[in-house]
Amino acid sequence: MSQPGEPRPAKLVIRFLFSDYEVQLSVLEALVSDFGPMDFLSAPGNFPHTTYYDDEMGSGLRRQTAAFVDLVAQGALPDIKLRTNEIEARHLKNGKRQVNIDPGILSEERLVLATGKNFIHRIYLREGIYADLTLVYGKGAYRPLPWTYPDYREPEFLHQLEVMRKKLRFQHDGIFPR
Repeated sequence: MSQPGEPRPAKLVIRFLFSDYEVQLSVLEALVSDFGPMDFLSAPGNFPHTTYYDDEMGSGLRRQTAAFVDLVAQGALPDIKLRTNEIEARHLKNGKRQVNIDPGILSEERLVLATGKNFIHRIYLREGIYADLTLVYGKGAYRPLPWTYPDYREPEFLHQLEVMRKKLRFQHDGIFPR
């Protein structure tokens, strides 16, 4: 019989889309205010993968990734998504989003994103929030699944996750990265 227990805390990873640099700075300030200091922030990169957001957010979208020093309980993912939804709502312009924020929790085994959209591979958590198993760790790297979004498959992002995983292992066990 398995003995239920709390999983180790995870690293909060947030990726967001934006086109306006004033909105970007405001969102970064809000994220730090809500989740504490960052220990990783990528440069904003192009987002050529879809035009899905163009009607709402405009063209020329940029993608940025942040991770935070303070580890989070894995069960906090719905609360985190609801908070990032509030940040999105504070940045509406004429009823349209100016930012799309995707929070996730990175463990040594996986990356799980939070979403409000149901789909066959997503597990309902609570309050309208689902867990999306996006990447799994195996054979020394995070690996995509058939439904993993294209921008989460990019080698640069997968490398960034490996750096974050090394930080997470140090935070858990004091194991220096190799």
